[in-house]
Amino acid sequence: MTIDEERDLKILLERFRQEHRDLDVAIEALTGVTGSDVLQVQRLKKRKLQLKDRITHLEDQLFPDIIA
Repeated sequence: MTIDEERDLKILLERFRQEHRDLDVAIEALTGVTGSDVLQVQRLKKRKLQLKDRITHLEDQLFPDIIA
């Protein structure tokens, strides 16, 4: 992996982490409202899980486990 590729992956990783945090806030806000759209909350939670998977995948690429 080149330095540029690594930099790009780190930028993408930070974007995903920020979106994940933003979804946390949005989900918390929606669940605190009486009569909130349950389907919308489910969509946000699904997106959050997808982001978590992508974050994990990028972290594995950037910081592979080295078994000695």
